[in-house]
Amino acid sequence: MRSPLLAAALLASAVAAPALAQTMASGTAAVSDATFVKKAAISDMFEIQASQLAQTKATSADVKNFASKMVTDHTKTSDQLKSIASAKSGMKPPTTMDAQHKALLSKLKAASGANFDTLYTQQQVQAHQQAVMLFTSESQTGKDTDLKNFASQSLPTLQQHLSMAQGLQKGGGTP
Repeated sequence: MRSPLLAAALLASAVAAPALAQTMASGTAAVSDATFVKKAAISDMFEIQASQLAQTKATSADVKNFASKMVTDHTKTSDQLKSIASAKSGMKPPTTMDAQHKALLSKLKAASGANFDTLYTQQQVQAHQQAVMLFTSESQTGKDTDLKNFASQSLPTLQQHLSMAQGLQKGGGTP
């Protein structure tokens, strides 16, 4: 009786181990291509809208410069993603943010002065950490070649954005 159970347990762990190892190695869980499109589009919308707000509300010149770069870069990736997804069945990017990102933007709209700068840079660090994980996952586990290539090509810029946001958060300006 124990042998079949032990064999089944060993087989189950052997099947699950590669997926678990991949998740642990990349720090991300695999998502479907359609989920990637949705999450990436929402991320870009949030980055653009939050950064447009920062261009007018931020008190720090470094934060305003960073925000300007975010608007430019994320508008570009948003346009690229829309172009790729438009040719795919069932992968239409959303046109509005989800409730979580709307709430983050509302908090940002309510902030002012130095508090705005602090909150904006904090949100940018978190948003870019999530984006780096999302794009890393897609570049490694995506099924659609065009989306995988898009994620791989976008990743270095997102990593640079994360580094810049972390520098702002530490008060060091943009690198």
